[in-house]
Amino acid sequence: MKTIFIKCLMLLGFILSLYTLNIQTVLAHGEKALEPFIRMRTIQWYDVQWDKQKFNVNDEVSVSGKFHVAEDWPVSVPKPEASFLNISTPGPVLIRTERYLNGKPFMNSVALQPGGDYSFKIVLKGRLPGRYHIHPFFNLQDAGQVMGPGMWLEIAGDAADFSNEIKTINGELVDMETFGLSNGILWHAFWGLLATAWLLWWVRRPLFIARYRMLQAGLEDELITSNDRLIAKGMLIGVPVLVLAINAMTNSQYPNTIPLQAALDQILPLSAQVNAGVVDVETLKAEYRVAERAMTFTVNVKNSSESPIQIGEFATANVHFLNKHLQSPYQGDVNMMTAPEGLLLDNPAPIQPGEQRTLTITTKDALWESEKLNGLIRDADSRVGGLLFLYDDHLGKRFISSISAAVIPKFN
Repeated sequence: MKTIFIKCLMLLGFILSLYTLNIQTVLAHGEKALEPFIRMRTIQWYDVQWDKQKFNVNDEVSVSGKFHVAEDWPVSVPKPEASFLNISTPGPVLIRTERYLNGKPFMNSVALQPGGDYSFKIVLKGRLPGRYHIHPFFNLQDAGQVMGPGMWLEIAGDAADFSNEIKTINGELVDMETFGLSNGILWHAFWGLLATAWLLWWVRRPLFIARYRMLQAGLEDELITSNDRLIAKGMLIGVPVLVLAINAMTNSQYPNTIPLQAALDQILPLSAQVNAGVVDVETLKAEYRVAERAMTFTVNVKNSSESPIQIGEFATANVHFLNKHLQSPYQGDVNMMTAPEGLLLDNPAPIQPGEQRTLTITTKDALWESEKLNGLIRDADSRVGGLLFLYDDHLGKRFISSISAAVIPKFN
């Protein structure tokens, strides 16, 4: 029996060692957690840029860009009437100091309008040294986080040098890293000790079986003593009195306070794009070929501009498919979430002014599978969405169209 037990332990140790051999550092922030149709047809990010990737503790870094709120908003996702723009980080490695939407500073949640375009900027300050993968994201009420493009940031320096001092409304300079810390610890300890004492007062006596027998014997009146009632009355009166007294003392010590804000900002989208009505794109059909990991769009493009245009990029859920026959002005990291030769056209010739043409666009790359966007064909809402970028003949002007269509899966 002893030999069998030892062998079982050895087998268990071997199995555990196999798991530990494949341990990898977790780098994701839930980019793939939401269903594909939410990631592709809600917040459509573009032109997202960081002003620097290497900086020191206490230095500021900013991320800016734009996003389009899709017109074809999923019917199963609540409208973006309360959304919060933030930064996803692996812990408190940065602090947010400023935030702007369409050039306006804001600190609350904001109501977004489907079909609108917005510009944003977030200013951050380095706090903890290290190398971190950071994302801007929108937290949609009752839907979850829609992540923007991620970027690796390197923070150098010493964490002990970090400073987060602000001046209060009374002119007092305080360190936000330690302000109120001792007071918070004191009150947490006090309420914890009080709760523990109250619990111990009741559990110091024999519990379940003894009390059950007393109930069966008709001695329920003796379960609660006069001391129990006296202490309960003291707690019932003393706790509210103490809370009200400390609240009055705090109001007296800090007469000028600003409560946590619960308002909802109303910021209108950017003015309608100059190219609105100049270049019109209508999606006629979308097919996903499972074996080839390729999404094919049939679109009708009408060019009412004064110069020839070409399709240069399709972007969805932070994945970029670029036209290899066009010198793409895409400025993002081509090593991450980008298929440099992933967009093909059945007719690559420029669309002339006044011309209307039906095109077949093929976006083909393993990113459809690795980013779990191919799961769209198994969703209850099998519609694809994204931004199509078109450029004039000299890449001097860009036209953006948000497209969407129901997806027809092809398995052969």
